[in-house]
Amino acid sequence: MILLVVPNNEDRQVKVSVRPLVEYVFRSGDIESGFRTAAALHEGTRIHQQVQKMYKEGDLKEVSLKTEILYEDTVYVIEGRCDGLIQVDNGWMVDEIKSTSSDISHMEEGHVVHWAQAQLYAYMVAKEQGLGQMKIQLTYIQVVTSEEKRFRRELSFAELESVVMEIVSRYAPYAALRIRNASRRDESIQSLPFPFDTYREGQRKLAGAVYQTINEEQKLFAKAPTGIGKTLSTLFPSVKAIGEGLLQQIFYLTARTTTRTAAEQAFELMQSKGLCVQTVTLTAKDKVCFQEKVSCRKEDCPFADGYYDRLNGAIMDMLSSETLMNRHVIEQYAQKHQLCPFEFSLDVAYAADVIICDYNYIFDPRVSLKRLFQERKKKTVLLVDEAHNLVDRGREMFSSDIGKTEFLELQRGYKGKNDRIHETSRAVNQYFIRLKKECGEGKRKLWMESPEELISLLDLFVQEAERELQGNANVELESRPLLLDTYFASQNMIRISKLYDERYVTYAEVTRNSVMIKMFCMDPSTLLAHASKGFRSTIFFSATLSPLHYYRDMLGAGEDDYSVTVPSPFHREQLDVRIEPLSTRYRDREKTKDALVRLLSQMVREKKGNYLIFFPSYQYLYDIYESFMSDNADLRTIVQGQGMTEEEREAFLASFRSDNSETFIGFAVLGGIFSEGIDLQGDRLNGVAIVGVGLPQIGMERDLIKDYFNGIGKNGYNYAYVFPGMNKVQQAGGRLIRSEQDTGILMLVDDRFTQRQYQDLLPEEWKG
Repeated sequence: MILLVVPNNEDRQVKVSVRPLVEYVFRSGDIESGFRTAAALHEGTRIHQQVQKMYKEGDLKEVSLKTEILYEDTVYVIEGRCDGLIQVDNGWMVDEIKSTSSDISHMEEGHVVHWAQAQLYAYMVAKEQGLGQMKIQLTYIQVVTSEEKRFRRELSFAELESVVMEIVSRYAPYAALRIRNASRRDESIQSLPFPFDTYREGQRKLAGAVYQTINEEQKLFAKAPTGIGKTLSTLFPSVKAIGEGLLQQIFYLTARTTTRTAAEQAFELMQSKGLCVQTVTLTAKDKVCFQEKVSCRKEDCPFADGYYDRLNGAIMDMLSSETLMNRHVIEQYAQKHQLCPFEFSLDVAYAADVIICDYNYIFDPRVSLKRLFQERKKKTVLLVDEAHNLVDRGREMFSSDIGKTEFLELQRGYKGKNDRIHETSRAVNQYFIRLKKECGEGKRKLWMESPEELISLLDLFVQEAERELQGNANVELESRPLLLDTYFASQNMIRISKLYDERYVTYAEVTRNSVMIKMFCMDPSTLLAHASKGFRSTIFFSATLSPLHYYRDMLGAGEDDYSVTVPSPFHREQLDVRIEPLSTRYRDREKTKDALVRLLSQMVREKKGNYLIFFPSYQYLYDIYESFMSDNADLRTIVQGQGMTEEEREAFLASFRSDNSETFIGFAVLGGIFSEGIDLQGDRLNGVAIVGVGLPQIGMERDLIKDYFNGIGKNGYNYAYVFPGMNKVQQAGGRLIRSEQDTGILMLVDDRFTQRQYQDLLPEEWKG
């Protein structure tokens, strides 16, 4: 865990929090031992309260403490919250409470980090009250058995002071490095010019709105057209805000790799103009893992074994030498120091000025960066790119499902090996058997409450799974992945159940011999707003944040939050918009197939160039493609496949060359990887056809969303179907005009494009 460091170059003051301070100095071990500590966190609050209820009158709990220590030429401001202060003869005893799922019956002494943490609290109390002696107690609670074990020490003030000065001296080189880097950063920001000679039209307006929002500690919902440089328009004023002391950190949040790359390129550009900030890009574990199979057990991975023993040196090495720490740089240093690249990127992120990462690191309750302290959050801005994607991603992050099959397998697999795993898995499996019967002939059940009986059963299973995973290092390799995956799925189900309110619905579905249950979040707005609470500012921006009232509603805007709409800088003459009133409804597709093929053939043969044609589904795409090629066998084409690898995606885009000597056509799906976030400027793309209005497929979840919003006075059909569908259309059409020089044909094929309801949702520059 990286320290919170807030350097002030005038008086060389460093603020640190007690727990990360001692963890930085004393951390050791492997990644899985870190999992063992984290595994019981969901029980931590309850355990603390359980112990604190036993305190006597006059004892104190959750005591905020603070002190200043001068070391060399720097003042260290150390802050923390002590679990308990217990009255004893002639003074106080610090009580540090730790919950654990590990077996504590054979524990002979407390952990060095826990002792150091408690000693720091004891030092602060003794210093404040002028005490010559302090008693210290570590209280360990086993979360499954509630077994307690306590260890006590008594130290003089001189001994405590010696311990604290040793901790500070070991931390000082890291703090000094951070101060040097911050000083260099601030100097570079002061002289940083806008990296282009002039602003594009609309770019200054957006940049000004972002800076004003940060300055006034508000949220901003910005609709800004494709091609004006939204990435730089949000990053540049945010960087300037760091230089003026308004911010300490920037999170640039994205949904796609392509937009992450755009942010990295923006910093490369600003660095070429003299900027010196440290950026870290976080990449998913399965993409950066050095092993063929992802496993964080030290027995399976040399990069996990002893990870924390090598971490500090690696952090100092990279922060001393690098500024733009993208995936390649992180992997390079991870290899050098034999570290897990994913965990290394997370640890370095706490020391970075800018973190470029997926939405889930802030919004997802399963994986968010919870070690970001409140003090730091107050000086952090969230820049949410392509924010229209966050609505459905929010639903996904705040929903949870689990099935019967895994528990039946665990029940069978642990029979005779672990009676507790066998019995708790069997109890969950029996619940699903009963639920399957309740689903009846319709094979579905729907209700408006959290499945409390299941949650209670999962809670018992989680406790036993934790004990098995942590207490038995020799869990068979065959059974371990299933147990670990089911453990995390159960954890998530329990966690989401605590968020359950009127915005949720629970449903069960029977599929073949199994049954699945899901807590589905129909409206993520309140939870998204809560996740961004505490940050100085949040900037939601997209070219298709339209209609704005819908996205303000769905992303949790308050009445006082700001909005800005930046008009397109491009001229209508650049775009030849053609609306073809041909029905693409499912029931009419066979009847209109030949007419659609003729329309597409005429468009691509009108002028030599590169074209993209988007369809609402793979099935429709493949059906039309087959007929199209029967009539146009001489044309070069490429087709988007399902589950394409990164290499295949790159090859697809690379095919759109500005020097193609013949017409080239790409067939893709609306809402897919090629319909947003890609930049094919100039003659790399000369025309786009969009088949259909992009409505999501009719289904139970979409109908639940529709009924929910109808019930609270909104237009449920628009919220569930029309607005998300037309957003896909706008995104796909936005691939065409990317600069002031671009021109092209945009064909919209569907009779609904002529209806007022859909016409009103088209960008102004698409209208006649």
